[in-house]
Amino acid sequence: MIQLIVNGQPHRFPAPPQAELKNQDRNDAGVNITQLLEHMGSQGKRIAVERNGEIVPRSKFDQTILVEGDRLEIVVAVGGG
Repeated sequence: MIQLIVNGQPHRFPAPPQAELKNQDRNDAGVNITQLLEHMGSQGKRIAVERNGEIVPRSKFDQTILVEGDRLEIVVAVGGG
């Protein structure tokens, strides 16, 4: 489990199974943003993510590994008129 701060609140999330870590260094044993959004039930929505004060482009969600203590702001776009 890793602890992340999401929208100002601490949350614990499961780390990926060891089988998925065979090609990763132990220090990179976090989850990526796509996995986090899936866990939160937010995949497929129009979302902006800021990690530790920097905007993460959607194209980098799969490549951005989250580690213990990361601070995230997740904003869901809402349409309307």
